[in-house]
Amino acid sequence: MSLQQIIAPSVLNADFLELGKGLKAIENGGAGLVHLDIMDGHFVPNVSFGPGVSKCIGKGTSLPLDCHLMISNPEQYVEEFAKAGAAYISVHAETTNHLDRLLHQIRELGCKPAVALNPATPLESILHVLDIVDMVLIMSVNPGFGGQKLIPYTLEKIRRLRALCPEKDIQIDGGVNLETIRMAKDAGANIFVVGSAIFCTSNPEETCKQFVMKVSG
Repeated sequence: MSLQQIIAPSVLNADFLELGKGLKAIENGGAGLVHLDIMDGHFVPNVSFGPGVSKCIGKGTSLPLDCHLMISNPEQYVEEFAKAGAAYISVHAETTNHLDRLLHQIRELGCKPAVALNPATPLESILHVLDIVDMVLIMSVNPGFGGQKLIPYTLEKIRRLRALCPEKDIQIDGGVNLETIRMAKDAGANIFVVGSAIFCTSNPEETCKQFVMKVSG
Protein backbone atom coordinates (compact mmCIF):
# COMPACT_ATOMS: atom_id res chain seq x y z
CA MET A 1 0.00 0.00 0.00
CA SER A 2 1.35 3.41 -0.99
CA LEU A 3 0.21 6.13 1.38
CA GLN A 4 -0.87 9.45 -0.06
CA GLN A 5 1.48 12.34 0.65
CA ILE A 6 -0.58 15.29 1.90
CA ILE A 7 0.21 18.91 2.70
CA ALA A 8 -2.09 20.23 5.45
CA PRO A 9 -1.62 24.00 5.82
CA SER A 10 -2.43 25.40 9.24
CA VAL A 11 -4.65 28.47 8.95
CA LEU A 12 -3.53 29.64 12.38
CA ASN A 13 -0.79 31.50 10.50
CA ALA A 14 -3.07 32.89 7.79
CA ASP A 15 -4.30 36.48 7.51
CA PHE A 16 -7.82 36.16 8.91
CA LEU A 17 -8.87 39.42 7.24
CA GLU A 18 -8.12 37.71 3.91
CA LEU A 19 -8.87 34.13 4.93
CA GLY A 20 -10.98 33.36 1.88
CA LYS A 21 -8.05 34.26 -0.37
CA GLY A 22 -5.71 32.19 1.77
CA LEU A 23 -7.97 29.14 1.54
CA LYS A 24 -8.23 29.50 -2.22
CA ALA A 25 -4.44 29.82 -2.45
CA ILE A 26 -3.78 26.52 -0.70
CA GLU A 27 -6.51 24.78 -2.70
CA ASN A 28 -4.86 25.96 -5.92
CA GLY A 29 -1.49 25.04 -4.45
CA GLY A 30 -2.43 21.38 -4.09
CA ALA A 31 -3.09 21.07 -0.34
CA GLY A 32 -5.06 18.02 0.74
CA LEU A 33 -6.39 19.16 4.12
CA VAL A 34 -6.98 22.38 6.03
CA HIS A 35 -5.42 22.02 9.49
CA LEU A 36 -7.20 23.82 12.32
CA ASP A 37 -5.21 24.33 15.53
CA ILE A 38 -7.75 24.55 18.34
CA MET A 39 -6.16 25.90 21.54
CA ASP A 40 -7.78 26.70 24.85
CA GLY A 41 -5.12 28.54 26.86
CA HIS A 42 -5.15 25.69 29.38
CA PHE A 43 -3.65 22.58 27.81
CA VAL A 44 -1.42 24.87 25.75
CA PRO A 45 -0.36 28.46 26.52
CA ASN A 46 -2.33 30.08 23.71
CA VAL A 47 -5.92 30.59 22.58
CA SER A 48 -7.11 30.29 18.98
CA PHE A 49 -10.72 29.65 17.95
CA GLY A 50 -13.56 27.22 18.41
CA PRO A 51 -16.22 25.32 16.47
CA GLY A 52 -18.00 28.47 15.26
CA VAL A 53 -14.99 29.79 13.37
CA SER A 54 -14.18 26.25 12.24
CA LYS A 55 -17.61 25.98 10.65
CA CYS A 56 -17.07 29.29 8.83
CA ILE A 57 -13.71 28.07 7.53
CA GLY A 58 -15.39 24.92 6.26
CA LYS A 59 -17.85 27.02 4.26
CA GLY A 60 -14.92 28.77 2.59
CA THR A 61 -13.13 25.70 1.25
CA SER A 62 -13.76 22.42 -0.52
CA LEU A 63 -10.87 20.81 1.38
CA PRO A 64 -11.58 18.51 4.36
CA LEU A 65 -11.13 20.04 7.81
CA ASP A 66 -8.46 18.50 10.03
CA CYS A 67 -9.30 19.65 13.57
CA HIS A 68 -6.44 19.30 16.05
CA LEU A 69 -7.86 19.74 19.54
CA MET A 70 -5.14 21.04 21.85
CA ILE A 71 -7.65 21.44 24.65
CA SER A 72 -8.45 20.04 28.05
CA ASN A 73 -11.59 17.93 28.43
CA PRO A 74 -11.99 17.24 24.70
CA GLU A 75 -14.93 14.92 25.44
CA GLN A 76 -17.04 18.02 26.02
CA TYR A 77 -16.34 19.50 22.59
CA VAL A 78 -15.88 16.78 19.97
CA GLU A 79 -19.57 16.77 19.09
CA GLU A 80 -19.48 20.50 18.39
CA PHE A 81 -16.50 20.11 16.06
CA ALA A 82 -18.20 17.22 14.31
CA LYS A 83 -21.24 19.44 13.73
CA ALA A 84 -18.89 22.16 12.46
CA GLY A 85 -17.83 19.85 9.63
CA ALA A 86 -14.63 18.22 10.83
CA ALA A 87 -13.38 15.33 8.70
CA TYR A 88 -10.60 14.42 11.14
CA ILE A 89 -10.60 15.13 14.87
CA SER A 90 -7.26 14.69 16.64
CA VAL A 91 -7.23 14.52 20.43
CA HIS A 92 -4.17 14.46 22.65
CA ALA A 93 -3.53 11.33 24.66
CA GLU A 94 -2.38 13.63 27.46
CA THR A 95 -5.80 15.29 27.82
CA THR A 96 -8.14 12.42 28.67
CA ASN A 97 -8.41 9.54 31.10
CA HIS A 98 -10.62 7.58 28.69
CA LEU A 99 -8.83 7.68 25.35
CA ASP A 100 -10.39 4.50 23.97
CA ARG A 101 -13.92 5.72 24.65
CA LEU A 102 -13.20 9.18 23.23
CA LEU A 103 -11.80 7.82 19.96
CA HIS A 104 -14.84 5.58 19.52
CA GLN A 105 -17.05 8.60 20.24
CA ILE A 106 -15.37 10.56 17.44
CA ARG A 107 -15.98 7.76 14.96
CA GLU A 108 -19.60 7.43 16.05
CA LEU A 109 -19.99 11.14 15.28
CA GLY A 110 -19.01 10.42 11.67
CA CYS A 111 -15.44 11.74 11.84
CA LYS A 112 -12.08 10.06 11.45
CA PRO A 113 -10.45 9.72 14.87
CA ALA A 114 -6.79 10.56 15.37
CA VAL A 115 -4.55 10.56 18.42
CA ALA A 116 -1.88 13.20 19.03
CA LEU A 117 1.27 13.05 21.13
CA ASN A 118 3.45 15.82 22.51
CA PRO A 119 7.18 15.50 21.81
CA ALA A 120 8.13 13.93 25.14
CA THR A 121 5.11 11.60 25.40
CA PRO A 122 6.17 8.02 24.62
CA LEU A 123 4.60 5.95 21.87
CA GLU A 124 3.84 3.27 24.46
CA SER A 125 0.95 5.39 25.74
CA ILE A 126 -1.04 4.83 22.53
CA LEU A 127 -0.06 1.31 21.47
CA HIS A 128 -3.42 -0.13 22.48
CA VAL A 129 -5.46 2.35 20.43
CA LEU A 130 -3.50 2.23 17.16
CA ASP A 131 -6.09 -0.07 15.62
CA ILE A 132 -8.87 2.38 16.50
CA VAL A 133 -7.47 5.50 14.84
CA ASP A 134 -7.19 6.58 11.22
CA MET A 135 -4.16 8.77 11.91
CA VAL A 136 -1.47 9.45 14.51
CA LEU A 137 -0.29 13.04 14.92
CA ILE A 138 3.26 13.45 16.20
CA MET A 139 4.02 16.90 17.56
CA SER A 140 7.52 17.86 16.50
CA VAL A 141 7.46 21.04 18.60
CA ASN A 142 5.94 21.78 21.97
CA PRO A 143 2.41 22.85 21.06
CA GLY A 144 1.04 26.34 21.50
CA PHE A 145 2.87 28.61 19.10
CA GLY A 146 3.83 28.64 15.43
CA GLY A 147 7.27 29.30 14.01
CA GLN A 148 9.22 26.92 16.28
CA LYS A 149 12.11 24.71 15.20
CA LEU A 150 11.53 20.99 14.73
CA ILE A 151 12.76 18.88 17.66
CA PRO A 152 15.08 16.24 16.11
CA TYR A 153 14.24 13.32 18.41
CA THR A 154 10.62 13.41 17.24
CA LEU A 155 11.80 12.05 13.89
CA GLU A 156 12.98 8.88 15.61
CA LYS A 157 9.54 8.57 17.20
CA ILE A 158 8.04 8.72 13.70
CA ARG A 159 10.47 6.04 12.47
CA ARG A 160 9.44 3.74 15.30
CA LEU A 161 5.77 4.40 14.67
CA ARG A 162 6.11 3.74 10.93
CA ALA A 163 7.76 0.40 11.69
CA LEU A 164 4.80 -0.49 13.88
CA CYS A 165 2.17 0.83 11.46
CA PRO A 166 3.35 0.55 7.85
CA GLU A 167 -0.11 1.41 6.46
CA LYS A 168 -1.25 4.08 8.95
CA ASP A 169 -1.41 7.81 8.20
CA ILE A 170 1.23 9.60 10.28
CA GLN A 171 1.02 13.36 10.57
CA ILE A 172 3.86 15.62 11.68
CA ASP A 173 3.09 19.03 13.12
CA GLY A 174 5.69 21.63 14.00
CA GLY A 175 8.76 23.14 12.41
CA VAL A 176 8.02 21.74 8.95
CA ASN A 177 9.57 23.87 6.22
CA LEU A 178 11.11 23.32 2.80
CA GLU A 179 14.32 22.09 4.45
CA THR A 180 12.90 19.79 7.13
CA ILE A 181 10.02 18.26 5.17
CA ARG A 182 12.30 15.78 3.40
CA MET A 183 13.61 14.54 6.76
CA ALA A 184 10.05 14.16 7.98
CA LYS A 185 9.08 12.16 4.89
CA ASP A 186 12.18 9.97 5.14
CA ALA A 187 11.31 9.25 8.78
CA GLY A 188 7.90 7.96 7.72
CA ALA A 189 5.45 10.85 7.93
CA ASN A 190 2.99 11.22 5.06
CA ILE A 191 0.80 14.13 6.21
CA PHE A 192 2.65 17.39 6.82
CA VAL A 193 1.23 20.32 8.76
CA VAL A 194 2.80 23.54 7.48
CA GLY A 195 1.93 26.93 8.92
CA SER A 196 4.15 29.97 8.75
CA ALA A 197 6.33 28.42 6.04
CA ILE A 198 3.34 28.76 3.67
CA PHE A 199 1.19 31.60 4.94
CA CYS A 200 4.02 33.95 5.95
CA THR A 201 5.40 34.06 2.41
CA SER A 202 4.61 36.54 -0.34
CA ASN A 203 2.89 33.88 -2.49
CA PRO A 204 1.27 31.11 -0.41
CA GLU A 205 -0.10 29.35 -3.50
CA GLU A 206 3.29 28.95 -5.14
CA THR A 207 4.90 28.02 -1.83
CA CYS A 208 2.28 25.35 -1.26
CA LYS A 209 3.07 23.96 -4.71
CA GLN A 210 6.75 23.75 -3.73
CA PHE A 211 5.85 21.69 -0.66
CA VAL A 212 3.69 19.38 -2.75
CA MET A 213 6.58 18.87 -5.16
CA LYS A 214 8.96 18.15 -2.26
CA VAL A 215 6.90 15.18 -1.09
CA SER A 216 5.59 13.89 -4.39
CA GLY A 217 8.90 12.56 -5.70
